[in-house]
Amino acid sequence: MSDNQGPGPLALVGSGEYLPQMAEIEGGLIAGRPPRYVQLATAAVPDGPPVVERWHNLGRAQADRLGVEAVILEVNERQDADDPVIAAQVDGAGLVYLSGGHPAFLAETLRGTLVWEAIVSAWRAGAALAGCSAGAMAFSSWVPSLRHPREGGTEGLGLLPHLRVIPHFDAFAARIPDMVTRFLLPHDPSVTVLGIDEETAIVGGPSYWTVKGRSSAWRLSDGEREQLVHGTSVTTPLN
Repeated sequence: MSDNQGPGPLALVGSGEYLPQMAEIEGGLIAGRPPRYVQLATAAVPDGPPVVERWHNLGRAQADRLGVEAVILEVNERQDADDPVIAAQVDGAGLVYLSGGHPAFLAETLRGTLVWEAIVSAWRAGAALAGCSAGAMAFSSWVPSLRHPREGGTEGLGLLPHLRVIPHFDAFAARIPDMVTRFLLPHDPSVTVLGIDEETAIVGGPSYWTVKGRSSAWRLSDGEREQLVHGTSVTTPLN
């Protein structure tokens, strides 16, 4: 583990997990930490085994680029997430990464399980923790449905209850520009909503972040969008 005491850095990523253009961000997260890169493609399970295996292969390739060990956690259902043998594989992680797919499925599979407890414990002990797209969304206390927004959402993992993330924001906002204010903004003013563009991340947390990547993050409120370009610092007050 790193020499620093306390939780490691967090990264909320709009898209691009494991791609070569994101290697600098992922490498920065694991730098100075054990070269053990723990990866969960759980959010992709509803899309079928070939999609999950594609994420596993991309994760292994990124670990190879970074010169670290890829540790693939096969968590396909809650029974897996409560398996102490699987949970023990999180031990010694330098970076834990939850990749994209279906955020509600991810939250419902991990919430309150041994694997999630192991991930939070590793982060609190100094490991870096990242979520991309569905992974970033699931860290909140509530996960909206982007595919069916009128149907509401589901309880999230609760790591960052003061935040709500809309990934793929540049593509999403261009496709459905009014959905943010109509369906996705919370009524609670203490919750900060951030749109994160593709191949872009906010890194730091849980209150102070820096935007990294090819595009921008966006602080959203009713009728307003504040653009946060690469290198910008952003504060998200805790509840």
